[in-house]
Amino acid sequence: MFYKKPLEERIAERVAQRKPLKEGKTFEHGPAKFVFVSLLIAVVIMHVVGVAVVMAYDF
Repeated sequence: MFYKKPLEERIAERVAQRKPLKEGKTFEHGPAKFVFVSLLIAVVIMHVVGVAVVMAYDF
């Protein structure tokens, strides 16, 4: 009825259409960079708060 290419072929076509990555550029996708940096900052803040709580209630 309606022919649809397999997922692997569709992904391969998209990858083939992309521009080559620039030298030294890790994240080509802006939102991925934002999520990655946000998670790193959240983990650092949680660790600092956790250490502060443990130090405040040290018996």
